[in-house]
Amino acid sequence: MDWKLLATTFGTLFVAELGDKTQLACILLTAKTEKPWTVLLGSSLALVLVSALGVAFASFICQYIPADVVKKVAAVGFVIIGVLIYFDKL
Repeated sequence: MDWKLLATTFGTLFVAELGDKTQLACILLTAKTEKPWTVLLGSSLALVLVSALGVAFASFICQYIPADVVKKVAAVGFVIIGVLIYFDKL
């Protein structure tokens, strides 16, 4: 196992997800239902599934398209989303 990659992935996702709408939804669901373990299990399973889909999609796409092209397309996509948000179009 590549421990450096594991730590980098964990750190990146931990910081990216901290304080986002998913975390706020978990806070609200826990406060509303008062069932923290059920919310933790459901949210954990959802994050694992979404991550697995992302990894599977990336593995498939990178067989046909070079990783640097995927990175550039993703960067352009983020810029477009940012511009749309800036102009209140999204």
